[in-house]
Amino acid sequence: MGNFIHGGRLYEFEDRLLTHLQFVIGQKLKKKESFFLSWQKPHDRGDGRMYVWLSPHATMAFHFSESREPEMSKAWVRALNALAYTPRGLIAIDEDEAERYVKNNPDIA
Repeated sequence: MGNFIHGGRLYEFEDRLLTHLQFVIGQKLKKKESFFLSWQKPHDRGDGRMYVWLSPHATMAFHFSESREPEMSKAWVRALNALAYTPRGLIAIDEDEAERYVKNNPDIA
């Protein structure tokens, strides 16, 4: 498990998901776009949904527990990127959800 660090708080994500989030977040911030990142909190952490506002002016860091960079999935990147441009913002979904999203939305780039 890795950590996304924002506003002095650590948010834990599985390394492979965090790698994909880092890529999509980097692309959005490079374009100077602000947006929400949200995810479903696991049952053992109180359930609910977490939202974090990301902007090019905020300091953030990504800390990975594994030394090797995970393989990237084009479908996962496509789904996360498409979600980042919705009114809800970037939603951290797992790879299976991403593949279903791409399959159900064949027009996304």
